[in-house]
Amino acid sequence: MEQVLRMASMTTPSPTISCYIKAKKVSKLPLIVKCQQPLEEPNNVKLPDPITRREIILRSSEFAMVGAIFNFSGKKPDYLGVQKNQPALALCPATKNCVSTSESVADLTHYAPPWNYNGGRKMPVSRDVAMKELLEVINSTKPDKFTPMVLEKKDDYVRVEYQSPILGFVDDVEFWFPPVKDSIVEYRSASRIGSFDFDYNRKRIKALRQELEKKGWTSQDSF
Repeated sequence: MEQVLRMASMTTPSPTISCYIKAKKVSKLPLIVKCQQPLEEPNNVKLPDPITRREIILRSSEFAMVGAIFNFSGKKPDYLGVQKNQPALALCPATKNCVSTSESVADLTHYAPPWNYNGGRKMPVSRDVAMKELLEVINSTKPDKFTPMVLEKKDDYVRVEYQSPILGFVDDVEFWFPPVKDSIVEYRSASRIGSFDFDYNRKRIKALRQELEKKGWTSQDSF
């Protein structure tokens, strides 16, 4: 008469193997150990485990750390601000990650039309009121989840840095109220590094304009 005893599972790099011991009740012969392989999965393919929410957060943190190590924020350009030779904001570089009201209308890649903060109002407001409205919209609107930070403010000029949520890319955005153009606001939005921006700068300007339109602002042209 035989007795079957089950051993603890043996853990190996391969899937778990169940082992059994066969022995007679009265026998001095060595125990016989037999192991049985588990059934193989179809086509020997193991599906990857689904990505959990915690893993997504951890990966985002890893990306942020990589961005800090490689300094994806870039360096602030020296030419930002109102140009001295001919009062205007700077032109865009040749790369496709910038829009500016200073560009030629024929430049479809870089040109964007100025705003008029009294264009849709029955009762015009002053530049000071328009500046407060602009700052309010800048601080309350986060297109593509880029975080805005106002770093420079004058009576007729505002400079904002927009930082991406993961790798820390920084875009420089400027707004200028020209003294000789009543109710007009010009702007420039550009990425510091890279050659293209998946249209983030143009989408940002559009999102800000749409919020300002609720206050009575208009665009000289649609875009």
